[in-house]
Amino acid sequence: MDVETNVSVTATVPEVSTLPKLEPRKLTDPRAMRAVAHPVRIALLEVLGTEGPLTATQAGELIGESPTTCSFHLRQLAKYGFIEEVAGVAGRKRPWRLVHTGLTFSDVSDDPETRLAATALTRVLHAFYLDRLKEGLALRRDTATEWQKATGASEFLLYVTVEELHELDEQMNALVKPFVERIGNPKKRPRGAAPIEVLFFAYPRPHHRTH
Repeated sequence: MDVETNVSVTATVPEVSTLPKLEPRKLTDPRAMRAVAHPVRIALLEVLGTEGPLTATQAGELIGESPTTCSFHLRQLAKYGFIEEVAGVAGRKRPWRLVHTGLTFSDVSDDPETRLAATALTRVLHAFYLDRLKEGLALRRDTATEWQKATGASEFLLYVTVEELHELDEQMNALVKPFVERIGNPKKRPRGAAPIEVLFFAYPRPHHRTH
């Protein structure tokens, strides 16, 4: 199973020319994997995806980092093709735009360098999203009743073959893909839509233990 993330309401709707490509970027270069394996860079990709083009100062205000820090990390992301400056904008502080909506990569590789870089990126992403999972579940208690009923967590133990698990993965991806275009284009979001994060994990079940 490859790792796929939408590195997931702006007052100013971005122009069509600044919207990111809907297909996720497929990472195969270990240098690009290492370049994005940083919590600040993941946060920057997300905020550019949901809010549209932003300057380093604007992005810093949204993710709680200084403009200097954001400027450095934005340049590194641009170096490896994750973002680019918005063309045709006057002034020294040009906004940056996301190139692709999300990214996908695999930590299964015959190349040791690629496998090592992908494993490191996987760990960073898991820590990033699992920390936010805890925060999101805590925030759930303060949401409206209808949202509390619609959100939450489910756990399933499945006895499946490799082929069946691949098929399940494809089915789950097919279910969420129609919603991807709403990430970077507020015009596509229906009234009442809220940003809800959905995580899918499939892994070999460890042996029973109580601690």
